Amino acid sequence: MKKIVPFLVLATGSLLADEAAPAAGGNMYQTLMLLGFGVVFFYFLLWRPEQKRRKALEKQRSGLKKGDRVTAMGIIGSVVRIQDNTVILKMVDGSKIEVLKMAISDVQPGTDEVTEVQAVETTEASR
Repeated sequence: MKKIVPFLVLATGSLLADEAAPAAGGNMYQTLMLLGFGVVFFYFLLWRPEQKRRKALEKQRSGLKKGDRVTAMGIIGSVVRIQDNTVILKMVDGSKIEVLKMAISDVQPGTDEVTEVQAVETTEASR
């Protein structure tokens, strides 16, 4: 058994040594093609869709108005007041919190009924 193992190692080593390496010019061309495909892949499948999503979300955030329902970090509330970098949200129980505009991940436009209900709630609360 000990005599066979070194022979197999020498035989496989000589088989691998017989295969010549590809030409240097062809190898460089293949590398450049692979890098080119990688760049195109990352641009069209990752970077460009993310850029479009970010622009759409920024457009939603800039179009916020009083009465819109927003989701910020999993917290859902209605916009009461919009400041420079923050938004005051009113929760279901009537409490108010202040969140950063950048934390808002979804904006649903408020309907006229929602704003009317909020107006009625505020007048009732002031009594």
